[in-house]
Amino acid sequence: MQLNWEFMIESLPLYGAAMWLTFKLAFWGILFSLLIGLVFSVILYYKVKVVSSVILAYVELSRNTPLLVQLFFLYYGLPKVGVHLSETACAIIGLTFLGGSYMTEAFRSGIEAVGRTQIESGLSIGLSKVQLARYVILPQAFAISIPSLGANVIFLLKETSIVGAIALMDLMNVAKDLIGMYYKTAESLLLLVLAYLVMVLPLSLVLSWVERKVRYAEFGD
Repeated sequence: MQLNWEFMIESLPLYGAAMWLTFKLAFWGILFSLLIGLVFSVILYYKVKVVSSVILAYVELSRNTPLLVQLFFLYYGLPKVGVHLSETACAIIGLTFLGGSYMTEAFRSGIEAVGRTQIESGLSIGLSKVQLARYVILPQAFAISIPSLGANVIFLLKETSIVGAIALMDLMNVAKDLIGMYYKTAESLLLLVLAYLVMVLPLSLVLSWVERKVRYAEFGD
């Protein structure tokens, strides 16, 4: 099989635009997911009445429904009740809704792994709950959670391949359109694989480096 290199070169701008869209969606989805995960995990740790129950229900709903279903609800369901969102907004909200639950569990596992003796030591020197969370619990919880957080970040980046279902020209949609119009299946899929590799591999390497640095800082070589 011989690849059509001219076709692949001419298609690069389309893939470049799709990569930029994918990056923007992933960036905002991951950022909001991290914020939600941090806030919700602290609420769960301190067992805030009623709110904790709502958060646990959200986590179960989010983790047990596919992103595609969530996107369809946002894009096709909400307009039925008068709520109209753009394709981009639906994609970011969907990624955030899904990612927030995973980040919540990742942060919560890190918080619960902090030694009880350190918490008691902080309380014994007069730290308030806010100071205890800021200076003792959260820094250690973040270090412990790095592997899970990194895995979730990569997971959300790859999940952007679903957003083409709501008419966004992401990488997957570009590849499907090129295959449908020109029947260049091998070339289109090869460019698709390379595009995701260019995005995911450097991120994976950076996250692995951060994980090693945090682990060495905590435990030494």
